[in-house]
Amino acid sequence: MRLSAGTPHRPARSLHYWQVLRRGGQVMADRPRDLAERMARRRRIGGKPGERTGDGYLRETFTLPRAAARARAQAFFARYPKAGYMSAVETWRELPGGDIEFTMRRLPSAD
Repeated sequence: MRLSAGTPHRPARSLHYWQVLRRGGQVMADRPRDLAERMARRRRIGGKPGERTGDGYLRETFTLPRAAARARAQAFFARYPKAGYMSAVETWRELPGGDIEFTMRRLPSAD
């Protein structure tokens, strides 16, 4: 497939970028949708608590009353400091009953 002169990334004859790639292009990405699906698969939280995901992080999800959730997050950061484990509260939300559901993530070990 020939690319038009002057614009090296724009294919000739109004083909979409992903069509050029499927016809022998040398770039790894497919359609934007394919890239988004691959990224979502890597990001999915699943499996057993504390299980490592494709991105290398360990995640744990908790559902606790507000005060207990705050105490649990503080204890998590005390045990796995941000500087060593890249610990973070990844997601959180308040449930209708007033409980807080949150996911903590960390690397498996400090360097």
